[in-house]
Amino acid sequence: MAGWLSYSLSDFLMFSPDTYYRLFELHNAAVWPAQILAILAAAAIAVLLWRRPPWQGRAVAAILAAAWLFVGWGFLLERYSTIFPAASWLAWLFFAQGGLLAWSAVRRNAERLSLSDDASGRLAAMLLAVALVLQPLAGPLAGRPWTGAELFAVAPDPTASATLAVLLLGAGRVRWLPLVLPLLWCLVSGLTLAAMDSPHALLMPVFGVLAVCGALLRSRRA
Repeated sequence: MAGWLSYSLSDFLMFSPDTYYRLFELHNAAVWPAQILAILAAAAIAVLLWRRPPWQGRAVAAILAAAWLFVGWGFLLERYSTIFPAASWLAWLFFAQGGLLAWSAVRRNAERLSLSDDASGRLAAMLLAVALVLQPLAGPLAGRPWTGAELFAVAPDPTASATLAVLLLGAGRVRWLPLVLPLLWCLVSGLTLAAMDSPHALLMPVFGVLAVCGALLRSRRA
């Protein structure tokens, strides 16, 4: 036991921080111009939350499902697994989350989403803004190239963050199952960045904790 305690997270890292961040640059170059569609998808979610058409819940769930499936295939399976073999297993978790969201998109009684003016609603709106706007800026603001920016529906962190925020916006009781895998990714991402001594290591874990707080507030309201 004493021997295991002598290890740090960085001892289990299979790649350098430069290799990890370079992966996002290579991924963005490989999937271009998917970033344009990703930005349009993020804008579509915002418009749907504001306008609230009758089919809003299905449309948002379909966008999120496509995002998880694309990131699972394009980033985790095709790119990340080349430097981290366990990413292949993580990709299947992304596929599972995509399937779960796709099921929500085809249900007849898909949940309507609302930016309610209470504590849980305001928290969810703040988290969504962070996921769609601030997280893509985090890397470039830290000095990394803009070509490695992490966008919703292209990179895993903002995709998981945006999904958590959207899942807090329903009017009824909280469905905890769709929250499990995004919260798990918050932990995985946090541990990975902590092993690299990244200044953003706490971002995803804190996001996950706030999402759970928002879900508990919504459950209390319901």
